[in-house]
Amino acid sequence: MIYLQLFAEFFKTGLFAVGGGLATLPFLQDISAKYGWFTASELADMIAVAESTPGPIGINMATFSGIKAAGILGGIVATFSEVLPALIIMTLVASLLSRFHENRFVTSVMGTLRPVSVGLIGAAVYSVLKVALIDTQLLSASGWSLHCIRLPAVALFAVLLLVRFKWNKLHPIVLIAIGAAAGILLKL
Repeated sequence: MIYLQLFAEFFKTGLFAVGGGLATLPFLQDISAKYGWFTASELADMIAVAESTPGPIGINMATFSGIKAAGILGGIVATFSEVLPALIIMTLVASLLSRFHENRFVTSVMGTLRPVSVGLIGAAVYSVLKVALIDTQLLSASGWSLHCIRLPAVALFAVLLLVRFKWNKLHPIVLIAIGAAAGILLKL
């Protein structure tokens, strides 16, 4: 019975929590109040863990909630049911797009979305590099100067970029590990 309840609640959460993982919080609070599978304090702990682990927060929260409520199988059921609505919707959209892929309007929209997505990714890269390579507090306090540049971070970034292009078969996780270790050692 608990697995059916988990499926129903997290399917509903996956279907209606539009806007990212934090949009699942009202649903999780409702689940907590309705079933008592976890307390508000445990929910806060789950948010902290979900925010600090890799992967989408909504999926992490579903997994943690399901495990808390009914063990490993509960975590699997909650995660699957959280993802299922998106899977169904994406399958329907993909089938519609494949039917109309030669339609002028669909082709135009898809052609417009490609550069927009590249721009969004570029903006994300820019904001991460800005925070990582520039001392934003010093920049806002004194304005732009060479002192605002974090030279050790820029040097590390340049070395990792050079390594990436020199040995392009090197797995990105190796670069991430090297960067993390160097960042910790250099206190960046």
